[in-house]
Parts: sequence; C-alpha cells; structure tokens
Amino acid sequence: MTKLSWVVILATTFAGSLIGGILAERLFVAGVVHAQKANGVHAEEFLLLDQTGKARAGLGLDSNGEVGLVLTSRDGNRTLAFSPDGPVAAKLSDRSGRILWSAP
Repeated sequence: MTKLSWVVILATTFAGSLIGGILAERLFVAGVVHAQKANGVHAEEFLLLDQTGKARAGLGLDSNGEVGLVLTSRDGNRTLAFSPDGPVAAKLSDRSGRILWSAP
C-alpha cells in the first residue's frame, strides 16, 4: 500500500467519523438536560440501606402523594412511621402490622 493510499484512508476515516458524530448528535439527542441546584437534590424517594442491602429507613411519597418517613429496627420486628397526611401522625408497629404505639 502506498503512502497516498494511507493518507486517503486516514482522511476518509476522519471525515466519516466527524460527519457521523455530528449527525448522531443532531438526530439522537432527546433534549437539553438541566443540572439540579448545587445545594439541592430532587427525588421521589430516598432509602437508607444497611450493609446487606436491606432498607432500614425511607423518605418518600406513596401512591396517593402523601409524604412519609419510615424507620425499621435492625431485626425488622418494629417499624416507626411518620406521616403528616395520614390520620395518625406517628405510629410504632410490629412485624404483623399490630400498632404498639401511636400519636395523633
């Protein structure tokens, strides 16, 4: 292969890559993505996981749009739940769902 052939191959590869990149950017980009505020995080749910990956705490919205904070004991036997939108603002329940303590 001659030196001229290599130059033609390299120039064609470069031009094709450049044109392909421009076309891909124009055709396949869904839209502009805006960054979140530097001092804020936006999410529908936050989970705190232990070393085994089990959720121990959660803050989020339920299917009705009500906000809640749920804390679970290490052994999973007790759950403390807070929700200002529900009829009971705070409740401590056991694994079976029996309420051990509640506050209006």
